[in-house]
Amino acid sequence: MWGKSVTAIMVATEFLEVGLNTVNKAAMNRGLSNFVLVFYSNVLGIFMLAPCIIIFYRKKSPPVLTRSTIYKIFLLGVLSYGGQICTYIGLGYGSPTLASAMADLTPAFTFIFSIISRMEKLDLGIKSSQAKSLGTLVSITGAFVVTLYKGLPLHQVLRIPHSNWIVGGFFLASHSVIFAIILNVQTWIIRGYPAEMLVTLMCSIIVAILSSVVSVMVEKDPDAWRIGMNMELIAFVYTAAFAVAFRSVVHKWALRKKGPIYVSMFKPLEMVIALAMGITFLGDQLYLGSLLGAAIIAIGFYAVIWGQAQEEKIVNDTESSIKDPLLSNTPSVI
Repeated sequence: MWGKSVTAIMVATEFLEVGLNTVNKAAMNRGLSNFVLVFYSNVLGIFMLAPCIIIFYRKKSPPVLTRSTIYKIFLLGVLSYGGQICTYIGLGYGSPTLASAMADLTPAFTFIFSIISRMEKLDLGIKSSQAKSLGTLVSITGAFVVTLYKGLPLHQVLRIPHSNWIVGGFFLASHSVIFAIILNVQTWIIRGYPAEMLVTLMCSIIVAILSSVVSVMVEKDPDAWRIGMNMELIAFVYTAAFAVAFRSVVHKWALRKKGPIYVSMFKPLEMVIALAMGITFLGDQLYLGSLLGAAIIAIGFYAVIWGQAQEEKIVNDTESSIKDPLLSNTPSVI
């Protein structure tokens, strides 16, 4: 039951993720500042999370917060701020479709960092590890195709300059690397301190403090800080409610249940959704390079999934044989 619930929530999260990118891109086209978006959304997210935490812990005490956990959460906050800035800068130069294509890199980088952090074991002598390693390399190759090769436009709309496409692809690919690290760090934290909402709140406070300092230094235009009843307000509320609060808590919950690679495997779903929404609502240009690169990334992604599924099958078979040793040793009666 839990497995199906986690899967359903993760799929819904990816749909909302594409909607977030589409809304934020529309707001950026109207002059929304990346730095102001990060600051306001995290501050608003803090006010959304605080009442939920008060209600949740009304009749029970939260886990004891140690000094080492505080250090880990501070690291998570710094990484989260860097990831958010890379996402919005990349989205500003590129498009929601490009953002989703670069998000397909997340499973590959998560696999690499999971090996480095020893959350994942690599044995090139077995087929599952070979498939995951090869899939990682193929996915990275596909990302280079999407970023560096635009190809012919498949329908005629407003074009994004190639230089902007490369800059956007670089920042969005950087976000995929940072996000892969974040998934591993969050797993590291949440398995020792199982309080998803509290960790999210503390992380948002750290991001808000960092973004306030950077935003004041970078954003000198007073008009950029004004909030009107327009698309910018929708972007602030959507980002705070979904990205800062809901998605962060869901990811931590899923990481505790399933681990970092499982969470990252849903990212490629964004590509198909983003293509439809970007072309329909934003008038994005669809390029041959995007489709070709996305296809290559998808092949690599499913190779990683196949390898992961094979390893889970081996683990389940092993656990079954341990639980029922008599069934495997009982002689047959003729």
